[in-house]
Amino acid sequence: RGISTAERPKRPLSAYFRFLKENHSAFKQKNPEINSVALVKKIAGAWKELPASQKQVYEEARKTDWERYKEQLATYKAQLTPAQAAALKEERKKQLAKRRSFKAKRELTVLGKPKRPRSGFNIFVSEHFQESEGISPVGKLKQLFDAWQKLSSSQKQPYLQLAEDDKVRYENEMKSWEAKMVELGREDLIRSGRQRPKPKTAGTAKKVGTAKASSQEKKAKLKLKKSEE
Repeated sequence: RGISTAERPKRPLSAYFRFLKENHSAFKQKNPEINSVALVKKIAGAWKELPASQKQVYEEARKTDWERYKEQLATYKAQLTPAQAAALKEERKKQLAKRRSFKAKRELTVLGKPKRPRSGFNIFVSEHFQESEGISPVGKLKQLFDAWQKLSSSQKQPYLQLAEDDKVRYENEMKSWEAKMVELGREDLIRSGRQRPKPKTAGTAKKVGTAKASSQEKKAKLKLKKSEE
């Protein structure tokens, strides 16, 4: 208690990031028309062309900061009880997992992975969200959830059909995307253990659709409850 990973000494910047931090403002003033990504690329190019003697200055500063960091880290760890050390280790593990998850999602976005199919309830919400009553987004969602539950099966059917169409769109786009990932040597991103769905009879399809709709409603209700808490 009273100690968190936020109090842990910060790792010193690398030689390159030190150069980036020191020169960012100057480069921005000289190139006000370019965006942040292009600006960083320009600074990276300047770093590559920097003479070894000038790079060494930044490297020496990093070494000095690194020695100071090790001393501060040792002091920080010495004040921790075994229980605190274990708790902080777990907290740090969760933070690293969260970062890896964020990086993985960002990579998939860059690689153009198709968006997952929407449910019938999702489509209903997107269609009526602007006109729904409620001051806050949570209030609007609650009002729409109540309205969705009051719809008859025949009234829900158009939205459920759109959801089925979107599922077909998703499967087709995923096949093309996964084929592209194989060409790029990224088989690790392909769904594993995938089984093709068995042909459904009209009765089976109706039961499955009803079960899925019920499951989606339960998830939405749970989400609303958490938001209200």
